[in-house]
Amino acid sequence: MTESGRLATEIAALLRRERSAQRLTQQQLADRAGTSQSAVARVEGGGRVPSLDLVERLLAALGRQLAVTTEPLDSHLDAEMDALAGRSPADRIDELGLDRLLDRLGALPHLLTGSTAALLQGAPVPVDAVEIAVRWRDSARFTAWLTAAYGQRWNARWGEFGGLYLEPEEPGEHRWTTRYGEIRAQMCDEFPAAIEVRHGERSYRVVPLVAVELTDPRAAALLRRHRQRAADGRTPDGGPTARTGR
Repeated sequence: MTESGRLATEIAALLRRERSAQRLTQQQLADRAGTSQSAVARVEGGGRVPSLDLVERLLAALGRQLAVTTEPLDSHLDAEMDALAGRSPADRIDELGLDRLLDRLGALPHLLTGSTAALLQGAPVPVDAVEIAVRWRDSARFTAWLTAAYGQRWNARWGEFGGLYLEPEEPGEHRWTTRYGEIRAQMCDEFPAAIEVRHGERSYRVVPLVAVELTDPRAAALLRRHRQRAADGRTPDGGPTARTGR
């Protein structure tokens, strides 16, 4: 990830966190800040670095202000992983809204992959959307589900959700926002071998970490960082018991 991309992502996460803490919708925040809902959505989408003036106006509307400091390169990842290592998977699953979204997926065939699969296997990596693998043969069913869930597809050109066809076959990132939360999909011809992990009373079918590293560059970079830190004794390691399944 480039430095500008990292900054856009951090600002997006910061604004979503502050807005959610005050239980405001994007429209309500926009009204407070004297801007449009689409402008708030662009900032929270994290596609590009917003103007400093807009960020300051949005934060001021939340009773917050921006502080500027410096830190060693990528130390934000280490700090975030340290914080995540101290949290239970159950809390993170609940925060992500994973069970709610999976319940809504119903009978759509899928596997959990990417950083979501890593979370479920005990890796303290950041997760900001539910990530699933979907077979191309189930594309029509997935599109129907997205339509019913009021999905909007990520538009990288505009830096916001909307303005693109929902169908995975159409050009664009496989990333949507829905009434149940954000979802990302890896479309595949066939599912890879899966393992099953259990948290509480629920089981999850996930792509193993070794396969995640081969198919998801973003998650792979986080996993390599986590593994290196664990090898250096800088972070706790471990995870839930897993068993192989198909």
